[in-house]
Amino acid sequence: DALPILVEEKDEKDKDLKLPNGETIKESAEEKQRKAAAAAAAAKQRFMFNIADGGFTELHSLWQNEERAATVTKKTYEIWHRRHDYWLLAGIINHGYARWQDIQNDTRYAILNEPFKGEMNRGNFLEIKNKFLARRFKLLEQALVIEEQLRRAAYLNMSEDPSHPSMALNTRFAEVECLAESHQHLSKESMAGNKPANAVLHKVLKQLEELLSDMKADVTRLPATIARIPPVAVRLQMSERNILSRLANRSNDPPPPQAITQQ
Repeated sequence: DALPILVEEKDEKDKDLKLPNGETIKESAEEKQRKAAAAAAAAKQRFMFNIADGGFTELHSLWQNEERAATVTKKTYEIWHRRHDYWLLAGIINHGYARWQDIQNDTRYAILNEPFKGEMNRGNFLEIKNKFLARRFKLLEQALVIEEQLRRAAYLNMSEDPSHPSMALNTRFAEVECLAESHQHLSKESMAGNKPANAVLHKVLKQLEELLSDMKADVTRLPATIARIPPVAVRLQMSERNILSRLANRSNDPPPPQAITQQ
């Protein structure tokens, strides 16, 4: 009578896995624990936060560079990036505009203090910190306003007039960016003595010069055009404060991550 009990206990510890061909593979308790840990890690929710500003601000360029630096150096708390921006907005929603000290003193937003720990010995530490937070929030606020403007434009099925001066400037800026990025290798090759590359580089520089000259002419016409554009609040029919208040009405936010103290 004892034999079936011993066999049953062994099956619980080292379960046999049957293959389609009839063979069996023993799965140890350690293997089951490893698989359970892997499944738990896969099930862990990935942090996701975005502001769809359509590329009209430098926010996404900053995020890309900051996240690359944070990943390479493994300093995801010490280097300011997208995650910090999320909790900065959450702190502003909770404490109000420009209440930087209240936000920093709130333990729920401790992650916002991590990037500044290296500056604590400087005499104007608080001034540096608060100015950075103010500048960063201004950029986020601008991106949020543009995101809402784009959303409403899409909802109303609005389209931009291709002949509008601002669109001409935007098109030329895209041409300059594309031309510069696609030929950025020419400068090194030209300095290395590559004569064909040097000839192509001069042609590219001439094209860039012409584009920049056209952009300069477009810019001179912009002030009069911009003066005729209604304020953002009028176009959106909602204040900038209301945009942030909408974030507070969304689903409950996940708890802020606890900063890791490095020994």
